[in-house]
Amino acid sequence: MKLDSLLSSELRLVETQKKALLKMGISTVEDLLYYFPVRYGDTSQIKNVESLSSGDEAVVFGKISGLKISKAWVKKIPMSEGTITDDTGQIKLVWFNQPYIAKMVFEGQLVRVEGRVSARRRAKPRTELRSGTGVSEYIEDLYMSNPKIETVNNLPTAVGESLFGQSGANGKDSHTMYPVYPESKGVSSTWIYHALQKLMSKGIFDTLEEPIPADILKKYNLPGIKTAFIWIHFPKNKDNELSARKRFAFQEIFFIQLQKQKERKLWAKKSAFKIETSQKDVADFVKRFPFQATTSQIKAIDSITQDLKRGYPMSRLLEGDVGSGKTAVAATTIYAVTKSRPVGKDYGNLQTAYMVPTEILAKQHYENFCSYFEHLPLKIGLITGSECKIFPSKSDPRKPTKISRAQLLKWIANGEVPILIGTHALIQKSVMFKHLAFVIIDEQHRFGTLQRQKLTSKSANENYSVPHLLSMTATPIPRTLALTIYGDLDLTLLDQMPHGRKPIITKIILSSERDNAYREIREELKAGRQLYVICPRINEPDPTKELAIIAKSVTLEAERLQKDVFKEFAVDILHSKMTPVDKEKVMADFSSGKTQILVATSVVEVGVNVPNATMIIIEGAERFGLSQLHQLRGRVIRSNHQAYCYVFAESNSQKTRDRLKALTTAKNGFELAEFDLAQRGAGELYGRKQWGISDLAMEAIKNIKMVEASRTEAIKIVESDPEFKNYPIIRDYLKNQTDKIHFE
Repeated sequence: MKLDSLLSSELRLVETQKKALLKMGISTVEDLLYYFPVRYGDTSQIKNVESLSSGDEAVVFGKISGLKISKAWVKKIPMSEGTITDDTGQIKLVWFNQPYIAKMVFEGQLVRVEGRVSARRRAKPRTELRSGTGVSEYIEDLYMSNPKIETVNNLPTAVGESLFGQSGANGKDSHTMYPVYPESKGVSSTWIYHALQKLMSKGIFDTLEEPIPADILKKYNLPGIKTAFIWIHFPKNKDNELSARKRFAFQEIFFIQLQKQKERKLWAKKSAFKIETSQKDVADFVKRFPFQATTSQIKAIDSITQDLKRGYPMSRLLEGDVGSGKTAVAATTIYAVTKSRPVGKDYGNLQTAYMVPTEILAKQHYENFCSYFEHLPLKIGLITGSECKIFPSKSDPRKPTKISRAQLLKWIANGEVPILIGTHALIQKSVMFKHLAFVIIDEQHRFGTLQRQKLTSKSANENYSVPHLLSMTATPIPRTLALTIYGDLDLTLLDQMPHGRKPIITKIILSSERDNAYREIREELKAGRQLYVICPRINEPDPTKELAIIAKSVTLEAERLQKDVFKEFAVDILHSKMTPVDKEKVMADFSSGKTQILVATSVVEVGVNVPNATMIIIEGAERFGLSQLHQLRGRVIRSNHQAYCYVFAESNSQKTRDRLKALTTAKNGFELAEFDLAQRGAGELYGRKQWGISDLAMEAIKNIKMVEASRTEAIKIVESDPEFKNYPIIRDYLKNQTDKIHFE
């Protein structure tokens, strides 16, 4: 049996299972092997209803009934209710703020519930009171609050025996841990467990080769791959599981590092324009900005201009908080590039492509760049899905003008447009540059690897086919994640804010404090300032269909604020489902001050710049990651006026308070990112789909020692053997994995 054998050729699969496996991303034997459990249950915790008592942490199997959606008596919180019954009795189940549970599970289904048992006291009925005692008597009604629930195919009467078997006298060495996998209709955890057993009995490990060199395994005390697979799917104890997870996490990060270090080596062998820059010219350009450059901006400009002189392509990530001045750094380095002539010519300019994720941001940057470069005889182009522009206009040299796409593309191909700013439209086949020397990607994590590759291959100059690459992000990235994901990039941090900027005053507002917050905001609005209000949803949820997410919506909140709270001010809305024309009009009205309050989704998170907007309300703040909250509040630090961020939390829990409190104590976005990584995990902070990394490796990224160890070993191998001639298994493994892992 081979690892790339189709599961359908090794196991009998019914149509339901085939569809479920396809949905789960499992098609081969190897896919199933690497489909790891999300957690492990313990059969020693399984109890019957009769034996439960208040305070127990227990697992109960039984039949669910009495499912309904209701509201809590006092706070009117939406909730689901039900009852689980086994052979010994029944117990009530309650899920607060989770009304969707009642629709997710069906009446009469067999389920497994896991959680804490609580008790509610109520007075005994009069008929049951003992006469003459004079003492009030109570009954304790047991219930489970917010338990984990999952459907099962059958009730395990003796789970330890029937599913995992026993060994040794009296079953002393029996497995008590059982794996719980992400499931889909037709494919349960039990099915996956038995399928793996069948594959192992067929000799699944016979052709399995160890991809990690033996000396590395020994150095870091990691189990071999065969042992690791057994321990992760069939652990006898917690040590087995942890050891296996450590090994597979190391393996994934190690191979990402190998790939990144190899890319770095190959990148350095390519040719790029050698761009000599005059320090005086650069300094003179920086002086033209309407603000004083920070020390970290000057250092970043120096690092980038030094890279441009090397003759092989720069590959650098510029990371800085919102408002730290990344655009000014980008403009200065673009100026340095445009000052250079194409090789062998005493006329013309080298070209720069600047790609951003949204039309609003593209137009904003375009306007800024027109003002930065208005004193120079340079053409600046804009290309988006809806329009094309060129600066300067023939009729008015101080303004841009709209032109046809065909005309703009012709000028770009001729090399007449040194600076082109645009959205994804930049990577269309029809866009071709004559002397593309520099590529800048703003908010680069919003673009995939393929999109970035397309942009860096847009030059028609065969001798200098690879432009210098500068990626920029305002998303604070923990050091361990940066070392892993951006192992092929040089990293530059902008860790200072422009001179004169006051720190944002952030206030965590609970429901009882809303009115006070509104009073403070009203005073600022009267003083001429403006306000963002961020909501998690666009429209109000359908009470019959979408009870899963109960959160404030843009449409209803805007209506409420206009009608009941801020009657004297103009309120408008902005969200992702609006057309580009409508979005532009709304932003123009807000930028000009025609609108004082803008209610929006997190679409304003990226790049929107309205200096007079000095306040932001974030509704349902617990639904956002700290990193996103930090970026959202960065919208209001665009001037030297005092900025305020009001974080409105729906939950009053201590956990929510502690997490949100970090917004008020962290010194900068980088510190906040590290806190969020420790508290929530990288998978929740950044999302596995964004980086193409498994949840297991994302969790391991919390461990700086593991990341540095894998990086060190990868660098050693690539330095001594970049083609992996002495490591054929590594070479083959990387080749096979390239299509599966999107190295972001």
